[in-house]
Amino acid sequence: MPKIVDHDKQRVLVAEAAWRVIRRDGMEQASVRNIAEEAGISVGSMRHYFSTQSELLLYAMNLVSERVTSRIQGMTFNGSPMDDMNRLLLEFMPNTDEKMAEMEVWYAFTAKSKTDPALKKLADTVYNDIRRAVEIVITSLMQLNLFKPDLNQELEIERLYALVDGLAIHAVLRPDQVHAKLMEEAIALHLASLCI
Repeated sequence: MPKIVDHDKQRVLVAEAAWRVIRRDGMEQASVRNIAEEAGISVGSMRHYFSTQSELLLYAMNLVSERVTSRIQGMTFNGSPMDDMNRLLLEFMPNTDEKMAEMEVWYAFTAKSKTDPALKKLADTVYNDIRRAVEIVITSLMQLNLFKPDLNQELEIERLYALVDGLAIHAVLRPDQVHAKLMEEAIALHLASLCI
């Protein structure tokens, strides 16, 4: 009886193999041959799932975005507004091993997106989505009459966006200094500073 292969599952396994190669050896080593070897399949088999390296990298990059989106969509917001907003923002932080792996790979993809137009479009979309989440937080503070009246909404969106992105970058680059507790405290302190 012929072996039944779940192609969607196999594509995810190959993408995860690409993540491991990128995390361990860097983006420059993310060749079709190295990824196929990491995934435990032949180069010919891998080409059955992805016709080009760009297609594979785009899929692997999109998988990071899909996992973050899925976690956020699965969240329930039934705490205090400040706790819920804090939890939402922390979904963009590498404060678990799984999210650290995703973030390390994401930044490698982001760097490559500067020279690969196919990746740039997805990177821009994801960064716009993160900014929208930050905008929702600031707008919610205003609608709940928690936002200090003398603050500039647009400026505070950019400040919070920069804080979220900056903490994530520093956590990837300096995990010994920027750890989960520090990220949580920095986000909570910043949100509190915006409120009456």
